[in-house]
Amino acid sequence: MRHRKESQKFSRSRAQRKALKKSLLRSLVTYERIKTTEAKATALQSWIDRLITLAKNDTIHHRRLVFKALGDHDLVKKLFDNIGPRFKGINGGYTRKFYLGCRKGDAGRVSLLELTKIEVKEKKVKEKKAKEIEPEEAKHKEVKHAPQKEKPKKTIIEGVKGIFKKERDSL
Repeated sequence: MRHRKESQKFSRSRAQRKALKKSLLRSLVTYERIKTTEAKATALQSWIDRLITLAKNDTIHHRRLVFKALGDHDLVKKLFDNIGPRFKGINGGYTRKFYLGCRKGDAGRVSLLELTKIEVKEKKVKEKKAKEIEPEEAKHKEVKHAPQKEKPKKTIIEGVKGIFKKERDSL
């Protein structure tokens, strides 16, 4: 009997639904937030919650179950090493869904689905090179430089002349 075994069909065959599920899960694990239709986001919430629950307990059996859903070893590693430990003390509620509005082309209801604890990536600030310390003798000497003349700006015509100028020594 198939009592209470309902699932959303998404107007697709079984193989297409399976491929859709796998691609949505991969995208969510990779980018940690995706924009999709509201129905797909609702279904995806339950799928990803199961995977994160498995990822909180790192065993070989759980890794194999997650690989069966994702199909990529790098994503399995990311899920177990980065995403799973973030939700160690939390039971459920790993994702949140925001309604964004309707799509312009077909008026489909679009939602943003993201993980509740997103990893913050810090931007690396390039350190300015420390100026070299001048010796004391160089500090006391006064050097007078001749004032530099400002170079006139090139006009458009001079730029064009430079393009069409033939180089005599080239061959």
